[in-house]
Order: sequence, then structure tokens, then C-alpha cells
Amino acid sequence: MTGRIYLSPPHMGPDERELLLDAFDSNWIAPLGPHVAAFETEFAQVVKASHAAALSSGTAALHLAMIILGIGPGDEVLCPTLTFAATANAIRYVGATPVFIDSEAASWNMDPDLLEAELADCDRRGKRPAAVVSVDLYGQCCDYRAIVDICKRWDVPLIEDAAEALGATYDGKPAGSFGRLAAFSFNGNKIITCSGGGMLVSEDRAIVQRAIHLATQAREPAPHYQHEDIGYNYRLSNLLAAVGRGQLRHLASRVDARRDIRNRYLAQLGSLPGLAFMPEIDNGRSTFWLTACTIDADAFGASNDDVRKALEKANIEARPVWKPMHLQPVFSNCRHRGGDVAAQLFRDGLCLPSGSSLSDTDQQRIVAIVKQCGQA
Repeated sequence: MTGRIYLSPPHMGPDERELLLDAFDSNWIAPLGPHVAAFETEFAQVVKASHAAALSSGTAALHLAMIILGIGPGDEVLCPTLTFAATANAIRYVGATPVFIDSEAASWNMDPDLLEAELADCDRRGKRPAAVVSVDLYGQCCDYRAIVDICKRWDVPLIEDAAEALGATYDGKPAGSFGRLAAFSFNGNKIITCSGGGMLVSEDRAIVQRAIHLATQAREPAPHYQHEDIGYNYRLSNLLAAVGRGQLRHLASRVDARRDIRNRYLAQLGSLPGLAFMPEIDNGRSTFWLTACTIDADAFGASNDDVRKALEKANIEARPVWKPMHLQPVFSNCRHRGGDVAAQLFRDGLCLPSGSSLSDTDQQRIVAIVKQCGQA
């Protein structure tokens, strides 16, 4: 048995080590320091945002976004059903209720037509949602020409969950630049990582200043500990920010590597009967953070789970596509519009190893196993 191939492992280099040791040697260990400030500045430049707050996780960024927009009990927030649970969890943290919108086949992201239909229905009922949360799934931006226009027409703020899409673009604009606020993740499996961490960005300076205030236990500027708001321990440590700065230097090459991996999968597997890859949206450039495909078991000769198990037997990690939120027991009482597209993607979907350090030799092993499953 050869060494395990992971779905999306960290990809570290000497820059990260150098900056981490600099932070360590400076004794700036607490969740503040020069690397935090520098990471915020450099990150904002990369995503073309005016302001950024470095936080302990992408989930923390989403939670603070809800609080800053004044979302609370009795409110509804529209979000895609095909997403990781953190998107919906953050809505629940503030006591609001998620309403789930199905995917469109063209991008696997939230369907703009269903979003508009739900907003129109909410308006007829006299209960306009407090916000819309878009999710840039698996490294791909949503159809923001449509979604931004819809949110403007219905006067509903847009929060962009770009946790999976750092480095992606749509209409030449970077992921994270479409909402009133946007959240990113630096979890261990993301395209760049601090081992953990996140970032909240906005064009509105007051929003980011508010986020930083709340993320530091809402301590007021006084010589004693004065608190006028409920605060949170959500700031990123100086050590992890140093790692993030090193990772950020290589974002472009990491994106190129993952796109190359996806294109090799497409070239070698895309013509197999019953196997189709997540499409790249028109006007967009995906990072293909994860290369995701669907497998029609009847046409291919094996199911997505058969392929996953065959890869696991060879010590290779693959995972199903996200299980839609409207099918999750914890959200079973929440309203949803549509759901069949997301359900089908979950039923047939599989994410293949996509890490930017994946070698050609290891990718060929994966391809050979997938092909063998289809011939069995």
C-alpha cells in the first residue's frame, strides 16, 4: 500500500516557514500583531476589497456578517441548499431561519430564477428576507450578473460565502467582491490555509471596523475592561496570519495547479459514458478547488459510491458532493424552493483528489482506478 492520497491536503513551502518563525521569534503570539495587519492588507489587495478583518474561521466571518446586518430571531435568510453546513449554521446562530434555494445545472450554484421566484413570493406574503447568502461552490462563482441585480431590485443585502473560491473570478472580478460583505476560509483543506482561519471583507470601512470590534470581545477603548456589546473571541492569531501571508504569495500558482488537475481529469475521463464534470460557468474562471463529477451508474457501470470505495481500497480519499441542506435532519423544518437538482448532484456526485501538490503519477493512479470501475 502506497502513501495515502488526500482529497485536498495543505501545500506548504519555505515562505510559510520563514514567516512563521519570524512571528515566533518576535514573541507576537497573541491574536494580534504585525502579521495580522499585513495579512489583512495583502489579502484585501488580492481580492480587490477596501477593508478586511482576519478571523478565526470562515464560519466566524459569516456569523459576524449576520450580526452586523442586524439579522435576528424572526428573520428569514435565503441561501443555497447545496453547500456546507456552516452557511446555514451561521443563520441559525443569530436565531434566524434559513430558506433553501435549489441549484442550477449550469454552475451547480444557486439558481437565480428560483431566487427571484422566492423573493417575489416573500414579498406577496409581506415578509421580505433579511438577506441572501450566495455560496461560490467548489471554487466557482455564482451567476452574479443575475444575482446582484435581483438583490438590488428587491432591496435585500447580499452576503457572499466565498469560503471555497479564493482566486476565482466572474466577469473579471474576484470572488468576494460581489456582496455587501464576503467571507473566506483558510481551513486546512482550502486552496490556501493557515491550518484554520478566515477573513471578512467589505467595501464599507464601518462594517469591517465593527467586525474587528465584535471579534475582540467587543472591548471598548478604556483602561479597564468595558463592554457595551456581546463580543466574540474570533480574531486570527499572529502565528497563523504569518502562515497565511506565505500561502497568499503562491495563490496564483495554486489556482493554476488545480485547474491543470481538473483539465487532466476531464481529458482522460470526460469521454467515459455516464461520467460528467462540474461545468465552468460562462464569464467565470473557477479555481476548481475540488474537481467534482457526477456518475450515472447505469451508463457508467458503477455508482459514485462504488468508485469512492474502490479509491478508498487503494488508500485514496474521495468524497460525495455536499448533502443538500433541505435533506439534512437538522434543517428538516425549513422551507425550500426546488431541490431536485441538488438532490441529484448529491446522489450521483463525487469529489476527486484535487490538491495542488498532487503528482502526475498519483493522478494517473486515480484515473486508472476510475476507468477500471467503469469497465467492471
